[in-house]
Amino acid sequence: MNRVWMKRLSAPLLFALGAAGTASAATLNDIYRAADQINGQAKQSQARIDTLTEETRNLLNDYKTVLKQIEGLRVYNRQLERQIANQETEKSAISNSIEQVTIIERQIGPLMTRMVDGLEQFVSLDLPFLQKERNDRIQMLRETMDRADVAVSEKLSQVLRAYQIENEYGRTLESYGDTITIDGVERKVEVLKVGRVALVYQTPDGEESGRFNAATRAWEPLDDEFKTPVRNGIRMANKQLTIDLLEVPVQIMEAAQ
Repeated sequence: MNRVWMKRLSAPLLFALGAAGTASAATLNDIYRAADQINGQAKQSQARIDTLTEETRNLLNDYKTVLKQIEGLRVYNRQLERQIANQETEKSAISNSIEQVTIIERQIGPLMTRMVDGLEQFVSLDLPFLQKERNDRIQMLRETMDRADVAVSEKLSQVLRAYQIENEYGRTLESYGDTITIDGVERKVEVLKVGRVALVYQTPDGEESGRFNAATRAWEPLDDEFKTPVRNGIRMANKQLTIDLLEVPVQIMEAAQ
């Protein structure tokens, strides 16, 4: 009797234990699946957090860069403001200068004309050396004064250059061929200019020498004692003889009373 009862009791017990094991296995699987889902969501959340953190860091760096650019632009703008202020000041100064130039141009024209007139008068009263060259220069100046395509500065430069050339004549030793009138007769001679101290001549054969008399405004012969000095002076001017002391007739003009 007892064995049979025991067998009858063991069958339900085994079924219950089996059912309990099956239920436990199902619960653990659910727990594992839930844990996996939670872990996956956590990873996704962390990935989103990492992405947002990187984007935030990038935005912060961009913000700092923009701040630096803005500061640089502010410095540049301040510099431009100073430059503009200086340019306005310079513009005002240039405007005033232009007004002054207009006034000066109105005055410089008549001044240059007077300078050319004075130069022409000076040449006519000076020793008559290089007459054609000097008169041609004056004529060129007069033509330049009437030209509208030549700047005022260039006109003034040419006038001043002409004065400079005339000034240099007083320090040079020059010799050139010319035709002069002696006692009403034209003669071909070699003229020697010693600064503005003396203007003498000698015929090609060297037999006659003379000078220009500033008092009478005429050419006149010299004594034979000046033949050699004049010849040597001509050779010095032509660089055929070393520069040395030179004896020339010097005319002393009486002071006007």
